[in-house]
Formats: sequence, structure tokens, C-alpha cells
Amino acid sequence: MADKYGAVWVSHSSMGDFLKCPRAYYLHNVYKNPDTGRKITVVNPALSLGSAVHATLEALKVLPVEERLRRDLLADFEKEWATNASGKKGGFTNDAEETEAKARGRAMIERVLKSPGPIGKKTVRLKESKKDMIPNFYLNEDENIILCGVIDWLEYVEADDTIRIIDFKTGKNEESGDSLQLPIYLLLLKELQKRRVSGAAYWYLEKNDAPTEVALPDAGEAREKVLALARRVKDARERRAYDCPRGPSGCFACQPYEAILRGEAEYLGIAGYGQDSYLVATEANKKR
Repeated sequence: MADKYGAVWVSHSSMGDFLKCPRAYYLHNVYKNPDTGRKITVVNPALSLGSAVHATLEALKVLPVEERLRRDLLADFEKEWATNASGKKGGFTNDAEETEAKARGRAMIERVLKSPGPIGKKTVRLKESKKDMIPNFYLNEDENIILCGVIDWLEYVEADDTIRIIDFKTGKNEESGDSLQLPIYLLLLKELQKRRVSGAAYWYLEKNDAPTEVALPDAGEAREKVLALARRVKDARERRAYDCPRGPSGCFACQPYEAILRGEAEYLGIAGYGQDSYLVATEANKKR
């Protein structure tokens, strides 16, 4: 019988960790702090900036369209930043670094206020999962593999009763053409709701006033690609094959987590997903 609690759960972020470095995947997604029984995570400015902007915008999904457009999003952003991103808890080690990142985030919110685009249109929300689990389904029940993920925004297209995927981007680089993000979102939507997905777009909030349309992947090919990688993850977990491809010295992805294990990171408390969060000093901020 399938067992969700014993299944291998995969997502865009966890499989991204695996592709970067199996050791980083293990330390972020499997390993648990022996003292607390919780998983561990590393805070950094880029992630904190992205999280604050995403949280501010995604909170609008539950509001009627007319209320969204009247919302004081800059006040919401300020509150989100103060609560979850400011200072060390956001990975910032000096005021200048935080001031710059926060200004970038405010500019993104200001851009949305001036050109709300999909924010001012009807949305679709997936049904809540049982026991507060994020949206998920069995990618392969026989192999006990579950695919999960949270989609930033689903725009409802009234003209043909379809939905359009909108993904907010807060980084400086554009999404790679071979990214599995859209394939994963498409699979989730085909499984968890009935409307056809008619389009998708990335909204690069730092530079564009409107989302950039991207081609939808073929659903069959998407499933094959995602399942193939999920099987690699499952195989690594079963064999406990978590070696860093760069050898014992580690790589950019796993080195921060190794620093935590060596006791070289500052414990900050429990993060939003119930993980123990740590600040890892880089060579740059060690000299400050």
C-alpha cells in the first residue's frame, strides 16, 4: 500500500538541489539535526529578498480583485521584511547590504503597483491539501514517488475557461530553457484541477512591467523528464549515494551546510518551514 509519509517527495527546488550537488540535496532535504530532529537551512540575502517579495504578492490570491488593487502593498512588504528578512535572519551582515536588497524589493513592488497586469485579474486556487500539505500527487504510486509544489499565481482566462501560469522572478538571471519548473507546474495542474492550461509566463519583476510569455512543455515529455530525475533522486536515497561531484573539499552548494555540521555557523532559530536556520559567514563578510 502506498505510504505518503514513507514516500520520496520531489519538487522543483529539491531536484534543483540534487542536480547542483547530491551532498547539498542530502544536507538540505534529508539530514536532520540530531539535537532537534529538524532539517537545516542556510539563510542568504537573495533568498530573503525573493521570499519577501513573493510573500507580499502571493498573499493577494485570497483577496477579491477590487481589494487587491486597493491594497497598500508597500506597507505589506515593509511588514514582511521586518518580520522575516531584516538583519541576520535574512542573511544580512551589514546595513549597506540590507539597504540595497530592500530597495530592490521595494522597486519590484512599486512596479507591480504601477502595472498590476495579472494581479488585477481573476485567479484560480487549487484545493487545500489534507493536513496542510502543499499541493501534491503520486507521480508514480508503484514506486512511491510524490511530486509537490506551490505555484505563484494562476490567472483565470474567462474567454475560454482556462488558466495561465504566472511565476514571479526576483533574481537577476532569466530562467534556463531546460528548467523543470514549468513541466512540474503543468503536471501538478493536470492532476489537481480540471481546467486546461492555456499559457505560462515568467514575470521578471526587477526589469519588466509585464510577464514574459513562455512556451508550455508537452505534458507527456514533461512527465518523462520529471519522473526520470525523480527516479535518480530515489535511487540516490536508497543507496545513500550523496557524494559531492567536486570531492571531499565540497562545492558552492554543499560547503555552507558542511560549515553548519562543523559548528562554524550561527544558529538563528526556526525558519518558516520548521527548519533550523543558520547564518554561514562567507569570506567576504568575515573581513568586514
